[in-house]
Amino acid sequence: MIVIMQPGASEAQIDHVIERIGQLGLTPHVSKGQFRTVIGAVGDKQPAHQHILESLEGVDRVVPIMRPFKLASREFHADNSVVNVCGVPIGGPGLTIIAGPCAVEDEPMLRRIATACKARGAVILRGGAYKPRTSPYDFQGLGQDGLKILRQVGDELRMPIVSEVLSAGEVELVGKYVDMFQVGARNMQNFYLLKEVGDTGKPVLLKRGMAASIRELLMSAEYILARGNRNVVLCERGIKTFETEVRFTLDVSCVPVAKHESHLPIIVDPSHAAGKRHLVGPLALAGIAAGADGVIVEVHDRPEEALCDGPQALLPDMLGELADQIAKVGAALGRSMVK
Repeated sequence: MIVIMQPGASEAQIDHVIERIGQLGLTPHVSKGQFRTVIGAVGDKQPAHQHILESLEGVDRVVPIMRPFKLASREFHADNSVVNVCGVPIGGPGLTIIAGPCAVEDEPMLRRIATACKARGAVILRGGAYKPRTSPYDFQGLGQDGLKILRQVGDELRMPIVSEVLSAGEVELVGKYVDMFQVGARNMQNFYLLKEVGDTGKPVLLKRGMAASIRELLMSAEYILARGNRNVVLCERGIKTFETEVRFTLDVSCVPVAKHESHLPIIVDPSHAAGKRHLVGPLALAGIAAGADGVIVEVHDRPEEALCDGPQALLPDMLGELADQIAKVGAALGRSMVK
């Protein structure tokens, strides 16, 4: 349930409500809006304590949250959330481009591609150090060495970095290097991992599972939010359907549905959905037109030499063209590019 404070409620009254929620065995989560404060009270005994909280000074009303995802819902937080990744916003009026190679292969390669991405509109650098591959014989990433390279290049270019973490046991190690964790599609319901990244407080890019519903995506986000970490960005990356012409079907409807149900920002990943570079641009623009807060795309200047996912990687000039097109679509929607 949520405790909606009166517009003029004092800090002392708010603190008292938070304290009382804790005493009742519930977990308080505070959301301060422009005009009033809302306090989520999460736990198993919510209905039994509703009348107690309603009697507290400064409380306007107490409302049960009907959605199973409590903290991710707009009932708890009506305004759009903005996640700040080392000064780069995701959400709000801006459109954010995250770009880089599928995997970190070596330092010269990453520096070359990252420099090209930044020059063409990318503001956050992506790159895989640990790669979950379908085949055990495929390139699995450079591990910690890849993280070190990613961190070095990111610092040189003054770009925040995002990279995937595969297990709860690796969160501490990966967290030493990245500015934003990526939880991939295969790990969307790895609840131990979600709790661990939630405990860090660092931004998390949460990708939708290839067979997951939108509600399941939001419930996975809830695991992170419930640990006190509000810095969650959703990502639609395509789901399994009967279509065979693309790797996955980018579910554009996920964007407006998630926007309606949740305050969390959402971006699209057209690279993994398409599997073919000529489809990446159109899918990215469809996501932006549907209301996405940005895109994450794979870029490689020598895709024929890429150790993974070369066919879906944009060439640097293609990224520049896409950034220009995103800017035009965004302008039509009253949004501007994050620079």
